[in-house]
Amino acid sequence: MRNFFLLIVSLVFYAWGEGALVLVMIASTMINYFAGLGISGFAHRPKVSKAILAIGICINLLLLVYYKYLGFIVSNLPFEIPELAFSKTMALPIGISFYTFHGLSYLVDIYRKGLPGQKNPFDLGLYIAFFPQLVAGPIVRYSDIESQIRARQETSQMFFEGIIRFIQGFAKKILVANTAALIADRAFQQSSDGISISAAWIGAIAYMLQIYFDFSGYSDMAIGLAKMFGFTFKENFNYPYTAISTQDFWRRWHISLSTWFRDYLYIPLGGNQKGPFRTYLNLFIVFFVTGLWHGASWNFVVWGLFHGLFLILERSEIIRTEKFPSVLKHVYVILVVLVGWVLFRADNLSHAIQYLGNMVGTGSRKNDVAFVMLNNYSIFLLLAGVFFSMHVKFPKRLSSHRDGGLVQQSSFRLIGIVVIHMLLFMFAILELAQANYNPFIYFRF
Repeated sequence: MRNFFLLIVSLVFYAWGEGALVLVMIASTMINYFAGLGISGFAHRPKVSKAILAIGICINLLLLVYYKYLGFIVSNLPFEIPELAFSKTMALPIGISFYTFHGLSYLVDIYRKGLPGQKNPFDLGLYIAFFPQLVAGPIVRYSDIESQIRARQETSQMFFEGIIRFIQGFAKKILVANTAALIADRAFQQSSDGISISAAWIGAIAYMLQIYFDFSGYSDMAIGLAKMFGFTFKENFNYPYTAISTQDFWRRWHISLSTWFRDYLYIPLGGNQKGPFRTYLNLFIVFFVTGLWHGASWNFVVWGLFHGLFLILERSEIIRTEKFPSVLKHVYVILVVLVGWVLFRADNLSHAIQYLGNMVGTGSRKNDVAFVMLNNYSIFLLLAGVFFSMHVKFPKRLSSHRDGGLVQQSSFRLIGIVVIHMLLFMFAILELAQANYNPFIYFRF
């Protein structure tokens, strides 16, 4: 009954914002339910089981392509298809990339690991529709959560730690990400008219902070909410801006996505076991798909290939980061990632090229539009963002997932943690009340 209740409220949560599009997610769940039963039911007949897996994967991908990529495909055709004109304005179901990947991992885990297909459709529905991670991740694998769906125990310690983690993520989003968004949005909106070098760099750095605190904030909120209900999700970020190579960056950034592509695409393609050329080709394919997964636009594809290029350069030892001085390693990664975020944030590829041109001085030196949103308060929050994106002691002490249990702390320290987080939460609520609507970036994916 606990699972059934959580499933119902998760569906209501999704339908509240998406209306009838909740039916797409329900249809996806039922397809995966019957496919999963077929895969496990015919486990003694490998060819039949594999055929059902292939059909299930194809249906999942067709749903994703229809809603997310059909308009992109049609707009890039050299000829018009009047019957598909509707696809260019078709609504994109929020979170379809995430719940599609949940369904795919469910089917593949059953086939690979011999897990039994979920016989209770409500339990499978909960795995796919569980509201904390439904609309913006992290991507939770069925094999990691299957036992928790069957049996779990809510405790006061988990509930308390979940609240603390949720507040941390909420504050990340409202205080840092939204403040950075005001500066980044202003800079990227005005870049077509040409902005100064300093304004372009400030806008890019602001977006770099925005997307990290926006998405890691959502992940913290999802992990915290899940913990309040007795679920334990894996971490999704590990201080990515402290990376010393692009390979290290992708071990730390959106871990659930990068490991998903590693295990379900890169390794099945052959990984690095079939010689250098195949390794580079596999990396090219993975990062092409990674970019396309983020959005139906060429700038996302170029962003993915841009990162893939640097991974290939590092793996082929054309770029040998281990030879760099320690500081230069970090500078190198930050510059690569920063340029990549410009490609990611821009409205299209030509806009991205134009913005990068502004960063090297092709724009007007008089247009300092990004500075309009800078004041002592915003500068303080941005500097706090820089500080907390690094390995520092303060967040580790307040972070339940790294501290071995907050309830077991001393009474004095526990009171301090509660007071600090309640003040932080109230401050973020006040900010939210007076701010403009600023949705999570990853809702669009």
